Amino acid sequence: MTYLAEGTKTMDSSPRRSGLATVLSLLWADKFATLAALFLLLLTVTCLVGPSLVGDAAGGINFAGRNAPPQFGKGFLYILGGDNLGRSLLARIIVGAQATMGVAVTAVVTSLVIGALLGLIAGYRGGLVSDVIMRLTDMIMSFPSLLTALVVLYVLGPSVANLVIVLAITRIPVYLRTTRAEVMEARSRVFVTAAIAMGASPARVLFRHIVPIVLPTLLTIAAVDFAAVIITESGLSFLGLGIQAPDFTWGSMVATGRNYIASAWWLSFWPGLAITLTALSLNILASWLRIVTDPQQRWRLEGGHRDD
Repeated sequence: MTYLAEGTKTMDSSPRRSGLATVLSLLWADKFATLAALFLLLLTVTCLVGPSLVGDAAGGINFAGRNAPPQFGKGFLYILGGDNLGRSLLARIIVGAQATMGVAVTAVVTSLVIGALLGLIAGYRGGLVSDVIMRLTDMIMSFPSLLTALVVLYVLGPSVANLVIVLAITRIPVYLRTTRAEVMEARSRVFVTAAIAMGASPARVLFRHIVPIVLPTLLTIAAVDFAAVIITESGLSFLGLGIQAPDFTWGSMVATGRNYIASAWWLSFWPGLAITLTALSLNILASWLRIVTDPQQRWRLEGGHRDD
């Protein structure tokens, strides 16, 4: 019995290892995607453990290091220089990464869940329910997202909660319309029709048969949308409508450094570079994910030839 249990455990875990090995091999086949994944992994680790390592260096005022240029003489924390109050730019970028990623992740996940659920309902039910949902979506899309964010944050006041709500609401139509289109197409497939004919409940049909088809597309969109949300949040923080002091994000750091761009360019350059590299990495990884989840394009990463 012991040998049987161990053998069963081995057989159950081998497909999982094989699947992970396949994903890693496909990732390694695209060197740019590999670099993007490594950067995002480093960014994730930095957000989780970085703030506890830098201590109070991100908030401690040091007038002796005011606008200090990048250098090695003052220690590792000042390798990127100091800001207008002498605080370590490296420490502030590490702490600011947590706030920037926190807002972006919350907004994207919220818009993805709400948009996907509404899209599933609209695509599967159809009729009046679908019409009402789509008209509400059209109302949201009729206003430019950045203008909507500016007006709402100006009226309600800038805060983390209001920022997340605005960013999430403006991104819901993207997931809703995509999900609805995918569901309407999947409903005509043979296995879905068979499941309905056999008496499967709508919830089982949706979450057992249709969601696995829609999910890869939504994840690809989410990766691209993640970069867009980061840029939007940075723009709002740059305009002073994002997270307020003493909290800060990369966008607010760029806004602080704009007054010193001629004499201390590094105040805006390093957080701006962090925003650029994060957005670029997310877009590269989204492109790789789109190819991996497309059977007609996946052969490019498998090293083989396409069978016509």
